[in-house]
Amino acid sequence: MSEAPYLSLVIPAYNEQENIEELLRRVGSALPVMGKPFEVIIVDDGSSDDTPALLSSAMADRPWLRVLRMQGNGGQSSAFDAGFKAARGQVIATIDADLQNDPEEIPRLLPMLDGFDMINGWRQSRQDNALRRVESRIANRIRNWLSDETINDSASSLKLYKRHCLDGIHLYRGMHRFMPTLVKMRGYTVKEVPVKHSPRFAGTAKYGLRNRAWRAFVDLLAVRWMKSRHIRYDVAEVRRPADGASA
Repeated sequence: MSEAPYLSLVIPAYNEQENIEELLRRVGSALPVMGKPFEVIIVDDGSSDDTPALLSSAMADRPWLRVLRMQGNGGQSSAFDAGFKAARGQVIATIDADLQNDPEEIPRLLPMLDGFDMINGWRQSRQDNALRRVESRIANRIRNWLSDETINDSASSLKLYKRHCLDGIHLYRGMHRFMPTLVKMRGYTVKEVPVKHSPRFAGTAKYGLRNRAWRAFVDLLAVRWMKSRHIRYDVAEVRRPADGASA
C-alpha cells in the first residue's frame, strides 16, 4: 500500500491453516471501522502445513496484507520481533492467529491509548479448559510475585503500543510474555483493559504447560534480574556562565 498506515497489526502464525481464511475475513472487516489506513503483517513462523500457500494466495486481493516468512520455527518472541521491525504504523497492535483474541476489539481499544503508551488486554473470562485456566492463573501470580508487578494477564497477545514503546527494543526468546514490564522499564505507561476471549476457532494449541513452564520460569528470573539492575537517574547539563559572570 502506498499510503503510510496508521496502524500495523502483527500476527504470528504457526501451522494455522484451519484459521487463516477466517482470520483474514474478520481482520478485513474489523479494521476499516477505524477510518484510518492500516496494514496487517502475518509472520509465518516456519509453518509446515498449508499456511504459507494460503497466505500467498490471500495477498492477491488484499493490498493491506503483508507476509513475513521465518526460516524455521523461531518461536513467538522471534515472530513478534520480526513483525515489530517491519511495521510502519504509528500504532502497533498484536493478536494471535487462532482467533481467541477478537480482531473487533482493536478499534474499541484504540482510543484508550490517549494518555497511555500501551494497552494490555486482560482476558478476564478465559474461554479455555479448566486446566489451562488454572495454569494461567498460577503463572500470572508467580510472574507478578517474582517480577514485582501488578499486571493481571501479561501473556495476553492482544496488545496495542504507540510506536515509540517498541523503537529500539531488544527482545530475547520468551520475552513476549513480559512486554508490559519491559515497556514500563523504558519509562512508558501501561493501561490494562478487560477484553473478550473466545474459544479457539479451529486446530489445536501449539504451546502447553509441559513445553513452556520451565522456560517461562527461567525467563521470569531474567526479567527479575533486569528490573533489579535497571539504571534509573535524572541528569541535567550545567549551563555555561554568561560572559562576564563569575564562575
